[in-house]
Parts: sequence; structure tokens; C-alpha cells
Amino acid sequence: MIQRLPTFFTIVLGMVLSVSVCADERPNIVFAFADDLGRYASVYAELEPGGLSDVVTTPNIDRVAEEGVLFRNAFVNAPSCTPCRSSLLSGQYFWRTGMGAILAGAIWDETIPTYPLLLEKNGYHIGHSNKVWSPGKVANAPYGAKRTAYNKLGNKFNGFSQYVSKRDDVDVAKQELYDEVRGNFTDFLSDQEGDEPYCYWFGPTNCHRKWVQGSGKKLWGIDPDDLKGKIPPFLPDVPVIREDVADYLGEAMAFDAGLGVLLDELEKRGELENTIVVVSGDHGFPGMPRGKCNLYDFGVHVPLMIRWGKEVPANRVVDDFVCLPDLAPTFLEAAGVTPPEVMTARSLVPVLKSEESGQVDPTRDSVIIGRERHVANVRENALPYPHRAIRTRDYLYIRNFEPDRWPMGDGPGYGIADVELPTYDELANKTTIAFGDLDASPSKAWLTVRMNEPEMKPFLDFAYGLRPEEELYDLRDDPFQMHNLAENDDDQEIKQQLSNRLMKVLRETGDPRVIGDGSTFDNPPYTDRVRRKQ
Repeated sequence: MIQRLPTFFTIVLGMVLSVSVCADERPNIVFAFADDLGRYASVYAELEPGGLSDVVTTPNIDRVAEEGVLFRNAFVNAPSCTPCRSSLLSGQYFWRTGMGAILAGAIWDETIPTYPLLLEKNGYHIGHSNKVWSPGKVANAPYGAKRTAYNKLGNKFNGFSQYVSKRDDVDVAKQELYDEVRGNFTDFLSDQEGDEPYCYWFGPTNCHRKWVQGSGKKLWGIDPDDLKGKIPPFLPDVPVIREDVADYLGEAMAFDAGLGVLLDELEKRGELENTIVVVSGDHGFPGMPRGKCNLYDFGVHVPLMIRWGKEVPANRVVDDFVCLPDLAPTFLEAAGVTPPEVMTARSLVPVLKSEESGQVDPTRDSVIIGRERHVANVRENALPYPHRAIRTRDYLYIRNFEPDRWPMGDGPGYGIADVELPTYDELANKTTIAFGDLDASPSKAWLTVRMNEPEMKPFLDFAYGLRPEEELYDLRDDPFQMHNLAENDDDQEIKQQLSNRLMKVLRETGDPRVIGDGSTFDNPPYTDRVRRKQ
């Protein structure tokens, strides 16, 4: 008996070591998620030249794409910060997240499982810097709120152009912000216990309004004149708007530089190859017509690049349709954690590990998107703008459930005609003064003060006008979704097919907008008044 004891303990010890080694091999996860960053990177310019990405240089985003997978068709579930993040973190459609489905007045339901907290329960060290889930109560709750925050080195990166533009030495100021990014990340890593895997979220808000006018050229060398002929045709191609776009793209380059700091730190520690690095953004262009808060591509089409060492065959461009909630079950599966059944999204692991480019999974041929309350309707008894859509390779079909409501909120000339027109400065600096679901910006101000100029009417209608109950766009002929075919006789069959597909998903997933009398989101607490600071 005594002679057998060492053998028994040797076996047990071997089992323990085996389990430990398996745990050590679980991948780390680093998610760089930029607030308000649309699909702009130099790697996209290589795929689709002639657009806004032509003038940007993003070597770090490009590297992640070239050493991993670049997704051509990635979309948010909702083009509004809080509901987008509610869906992403929970792996569910935004309308299934209760008060997390809206922005103004959002409250997080802690009974909803989220991928970071599930990873934490399964032995991961989790943490975040800057923004994860906000605005809403409790801020960043789906990621552990303040308990898992790592911002001790500061969050000045969120105001990148504001900070750097004030300094005499631009390069020194930039480096100070890069050091802040590195310091917050290494602070997080220092709390890692042993070899436990980790999950980190880098969520800067510098691409959110407002940035310093002229900073795109001053800080990043983006000449607004280089954008002539590249501005989307639903916008006036004028100097103010070109400069606004250049400044925004400068912030995209700043985000890329921050990503480079994270990649460098991972390499220095020898951890890059066992780390899933993901790059994306939470919706399209802020403060620009048809961008943020809209279901057109300018508002919902986002970047997505995923790198995972030898686990993911590199330098591939994938055409499969991805909705960002798919990242939640992807992270869980990669970590060996079974996604909860409540998650409606699907893991991308099979697509990532495939060696194919193009369409890998033929069932990934569409995404479902939508929106309810953003910020415009914060007045007493004000209602949200409810719409849903299905996006396929060739078509975009949108259902506007309340076509008598103003999509960007009301304002002079649209909805409240007797209100005195705000000034340029007011429109450039106060979001909710008019058309509150379009962020304050120089572009908004330039366009809106020309409300009474006849030649501006088409642009104003694209920005603010009422929309019909149904919209249908053929993307093969109309990539900017400007010509609604919903009433065309020749397009009735495809319209009905897409409508049926959309409504089937909404019903099966319990969307309150189509369940019962459809009025849930039109009533308290979803419509309670929220007082906001200007």
C-alpha cells in the first residue's frame, strides 16, 4: 500500500498540471473598440478606392487585418452608443436588453449575462479603460463598472485633438497620450494573477464629437482639399464639410496610434500570438446626416478585423455578414466557455479558423439592425423614432414603424415650423437645440442655417425629412442608398421577401415593437423625460 502512494500522487499531480497547462493556453482577448468610428482605414481604401479612407493612414489597423481576417460586411445592431454596446456585450439583439435598448435613460439589467463577466467567472482577469457602456446607469455595468476600470493614468486620450492642439510640441503631446494608453494597459496587466488569461477593453471616445476644428490637417496632415470628389453624394461637397470629415479621420488615425501601443506592449511581453486582437467601432459618422442614428450604411457599416496568431489563417478578406453581437459568443467559445442559450448571436470561430476567403458560411447572408430612443426625444411625452432593417449583399430594406415622426427629432422647418432658426454657433455646439439625434457639428450648422435656400432642399431632406413606412435600396446600382424603390412595381417581390424575413426574426426574438400592440417602447419607463446638460 505504501509503495502505491507515490504513484497515486504522481497521477494526481500530473492531472493538476495538465489542467493548469490547458488553462494557460486559453487565449487572451484585447478588444479595441472606438466610439463613433465608422468603416475608415487605409486597408479599406485598398479594397474600395475612391472613398473617404483614401486620405487616412492606419498601419496598426491594417496590420491586424493583414495578420488576421478583414471582414467586409460587419454591422452594428443599433447605430446608437448604449444599445449597440448592450447588444454586443450580451450577444443579443438590442431590443432584448430591456432599458439597455435605449440611450437616453438607459439602465442596465444585471440579470442579463455578458461575455466579460462570464469570462471572469471562468478564470479570466478582466478590465477596461475609457468607455464600455455609457451613457446609462450604472456606467460600464456589463463589464463590472468601476471595479474593473483601469484609468489611473488618465483618460486624456478621449480628448485627443483638444489636448494635443493646445501644446507647442505636437509630437511630445501625442507621446504623452500614448504613454497614458500604455500605462493603463500595463496597470491592468500588473493585476494579473500568475498565468491567468485576460480580457481587456480599450474604448477611447476621441472619435466622438467634438474635436478641434482644423486638427485633421494640423495634427495628421490630412488636407481637406484631398477629399474633393470623395464626399458622399447626399452631402454638399463644400469646404466646411470637407474639413469636418478631415478632422474626424484624424481622430481615426489617433485611435490607430493607440492600438499600436497595445500591439507593441503585447509583443514586448511575448503574448501577441496567444491573444485575440479585435478592432471595431460602435456606429458611423457622428454629427453628419445619414450617419450615426441611421440605418443606412453610413450609420451602421463598421470596421472589423480579428487577429489570433496561428489559430486564424492570415491575410484573408471575408464577405460573411457579421453583426457585432456575434463577438460575445465568439469570445466565449474561444475561451472554452459555452455561450448561454439566451444569446441570439452566433460565434465566428468557425469562420475565423477557416482557410477560405470570400463567403465562408453561406448562411451568413444578412444582418438585422434597428433603433429606438437616442437623445432627441428627451422632452416630456416625446416618442422615439422606431425603425428596423435587413441588410443583404444586394439590398437594404427598412421598416419605419412611425413614418409621421421626425427621424432626427423635430426642428425649424421640419415639425416645429414656427421656431426661430438657431444660429450657426448654436447648431455647431448644442446637440439638442434642433434635430437632436444629429450631433452638433460644423456640418450640421452649415447645412441647417441654409434651411430656406431652395438648392439645399435635397440635402436637408436626406438629413431631416420624413421617411416613408418602407424603404428599399438596390445596392448594386445605388451604393449610397439614395433612391427608394419601395413603390416600384418591378421591386414588389423582393421587397415582400425582405419584409417577411425581417418580421420573422423580430417576432421570433420577441421584439417589443412587433409583439402585442407594439407600443412598449412608446411608454414609460422608456419615454420618461431625461434632463441633459447642453
